[in-house]
Amino acid sequence: MASKSILTKKSIDFLEKYLNNAAPTGYEWDGQKIWMDYLKPYVDEFITDTYGTAVAVINPKAKYKVVIEGHADEISWYVNHIADNGLIYVIRNGGSDHQIAPSKIVNIHTKKGIVKGVFGWPAIHTRNRSKEEPPKPNNIFIDIGAKDKEEVLKMGVHIGCVITYPDTFHILNGDKFVCRAIDNRAGGFMIAEVARLLHENKKKLPFGLYITNSVQEEIGLRGAQMIAERIRPNVAIVTDVTHDTTTPMIDQKVQGTAQIGKGPVVAYAPAVQQKLRDRITETAESKKIPFQRAALSRATGTDTDAFAYSGSGVASALISLPLRYMHTTVEMVHREDVENVIKLIYETLLTIKDGETFSYFK
Repeated sequence: MASKSILTKKSIDFLEKYLNNAAPTGYEWDGQKIWMDYLKPYVDEFITDTYGTAVAVINPKAKYKVVIEGHADEISWYVNHIADNGLIYVIRNGGSDHQIAPSKIVNIHTKKGIVKGVFGWPAIHTRNRSKEEPPKPNNIFIDIGAKDKEEVLKMGVHIGCVITYPDTFHILNGDKFVCRAIDNRAGGFMIAEVARLLHENKKKLPFGLYITNSVQEEIGLRGAQMIAERIRPNVAIVTDVTHDTTTPMIDQKVQGTAQIGKGPVVAYAPAVQQKLRDRITETAESKKIPFQRAALSRATGTDTDAFAYSGSGVASALISLPLRYMHTTVEMVHREDVENVIKLIYETLLTIKDGETFSYFK
């Protein structure tokens, strides 16, 4: 493949639209429609399931099946309690970070449309600095400008309404993509770009390719668990984000070493099928694609685990995109890493033969 950028203006426009759309866990369908609309010219058919996972399929009649996968959902909040004075208290929907909440603008999703609000916080002048209380899940609150609970309810806000941040996509210093929900709509974007490149380069695969955008990863890999049972693939290559550990207050002895701009991160873990992983690293080396390595204890914490342990076991591997400031509204990745994850998945697919078992016993 050429060394020039593989991302087109159309690609970036899709990424921006896809990131800017809200798709909290359990409410992913609008984002899935955007994703499927982009993929339509490059695939043969789509599969969707009850909870909203979307799969774009190339060669649907092939018996041997390969999955490439990302997850579609983003962290969010739920309305949990409406106080008599009209202030709203929340619980997490996924791993939302209570420490970043104060002073953030929010969108509360109601049947009447978006209701704007803010996470309030007492002014610095009013706090006792000798015993400051940090933001905690039970003390952060949203103010929508309502005078009391009755007015909140009249505005369409009720217990169970989902809450997202409105922060939108931008490019920092020419080559850093910044937004909320890069975890993991970048994954959905990258696997879509693999499908586009296969189509544009007229590559014919000897197997069925299932480009899978799973729901509900943030609350326990639930969408991947369901769709793995449905597809029953032979191979799964999963992509998610992982931590850039070079910024302050991160212990590399605990978290390992990875950095944006240094390439995709290939995982070593029990759930990773080692022969498949070797195929990925050998492909990276032969195609001169830079990559990093990560060791993951017990579980990967990604949809890799759901695919690996589905059925009687699926040869699975994880290629991660290094990211700064995970689960904040300013998640940051490097454009070159995004391109190199796409290239690595694409080139690895071209090495897989129909019927390969990746067995250790040959």
